[in-house]
Amino acid sequence: MTRERLYLYDTTLRDGEQSPGASMTLDEKLRVANALAELKVDVIKAGFAIASNGDFQSVNEIAKQVKGPTICSLARAAKGDIERAAEALEGVLHDGMLIAAGGFGLCGIPELLLNAIRDAGTKDLTFASNNAGVDDFGIGILLQTKQVKKMISSYVGENKEFMRQYLGGELELEFNPQGTLAERMRAGGAGIPGFYTKTGVGTVIAEGKEHKDFDGETYILERGIVADLAIVKAWKADDTGNLVFRKTARNFNPPAAMCGKICIAEVEEIVPRGSLGGDAIHLPGIYVHRIIQGDHEKRIEQRTVRTA
Repeated sequence: MTRERLYLYDTTLRDGEQSPGASMTLDEKLRVANALAELKVDVIKAGFAIASNGDFQSVNEIAKQVKGPTICSLARAAKGDIERAAEALEGVLHDGMLIAAGGFGLCGIPELLLNAIRDAGTKDLTFASNNAGVDDFGIGILLQTKQVKKMISSYVGENKEFMRQYLGGELELEFNPQGTLAERMRAGGAGIPGFYTKTGVGTVIAEGKEHKDFDGETYILERGIVADLAIVKAWKADDTGNLVFRKTARNFNPPAAMCGKICIAEVEEIVPRGSLGGDAIHLPGIYVHRIIQGDHEKRIEQRTVRTA
């Protein structure tokens, strides 16, 4: 009879900081790591070293000072995948551009393309995106490197650096109701310069916008978004660019793709032409100009567990 061994892998120092309002100093992280070592945890995920100098220092110091457990850092994508994303972006990036990015929470984020934009050093960017991921994932990595000048978004939560830069006056923010943002993208892609909506009437959202009455009700004019570049993440594609999105990733990726003058899609799988049923295609390939394939991280935004 063989004896099986259970290995304990703890993510407190990494995932714990993703909770709203949660953050830890280096000293606090060291105390937690030493406590985990005393509990005989086998592996400690100490952070995400490439995300920022602070994260690098935390991982480095924990690895130096904490004895016993294996200390690891989160890593995101293979070098070849990022290099491929950089090739896909060749010739389309420039400072000051407007980029529409798909994604909803941590789902459907074009992470390889965002990595490549970070590595390219393109700056003064405006992003139209539902949210900015978290501090070390999604658009959050570009906030860390101060490459983003303005966000056109509907949600700021989950990203401490986003909130810090906005409240500190370092980042411009154009708030949009979530449905309005999706429709602004869709309208831009459909060639519609603007549309009227009741959403936001009587709030700060309506300030400075044209008001018009229809059938006794007041509406405000919202402009369609036409981006210099759209970057999206899909589940499957064929070689003509037809895209299939999976579950929640279907929310903002299709309208983001539609509104870009150039659209680059990163996908998990490229399948033969004709293998996607017509009714299964969520976005026609006419909107997509370049495709890359790569391995992607599967993140859980908020993990909730209960005892049996």
